[in-house]
Amino acid sequence: MNNILHIDASGRGKASVTRQLSNEIVQKISSDKTEVTYRDVSGGLPFLDELMIGSYYTQKEERSEEQHQAIAVSDTIVEELMAADAVVIGIPVYNFSMPAGFKAWSDLAARVGETFTYTENGPEGLLEGKKVYIAVASGGTQIGSDLDFLTPWLRHFFGFIGIFDVEIVQAEA
Repeated sequence: MNNILHIDASGRGKASVTRQLSNEIVQKISSDKTEVTYRDVSGGLPFLDELMIGSYYTQKEERSEEQHQAIAVSDTIVEELMAADAVVIGIPVYNFSMPAGFKAWSDLAARVGETFTYTENGPEGLLEGKKVYIAVASGGTQIGSDLDFLTPWLRHFFGFIGIFDVEIVQAEA
C-alpha cells in the first residue's frame, strides 16, 4: 500500500488503547515506501451548517470565496480519502457509538459528487477499491452485541461511499 490515511478519534492521549492499536496496524501494513497521512479528529472539526451544505450543492466554479472557505476542511478530508489506498481508524465506543469528532469527520467526508453520487437506483459510492481497518475499544459495550451501534454504522457509512472491504479489529479488555 502506497498511501494510508490514519485517523484517531479517542479523546485520550498516549493512554488510548485505540491509538496504540491503530498505530500498530499502520506499522504492520506499511513499508518504507508508504506515505501516511495522519488526522486526529478528537480536537474537533467544524459541524455542518447551512453555508456548508449550500456550498456542497453549488458547482465548484460557481462557489463564492465564502463558500470555498466554508468547506476547505471538508475538501481536505475528501482529498485525503481519495488519495488513500487504505484507511486505518482508531476509535473508541463512547456512549454506545462514536466520539463527536469522528461523526463530524464523516459528515465532512460524505460529499455528493465527490465520495458518492445519486443514481436512479439510489446513492452509489465513488471510493471503490480501498480497504478500511478499524481498531475499536470499549469499556463496556461488547462489539457485535445489540448495544453496539458503532461498528454496524461504520460498515454502512463506508459502504455508502463505496468502501466495502472493512476489517474490525477489537481490542481486548
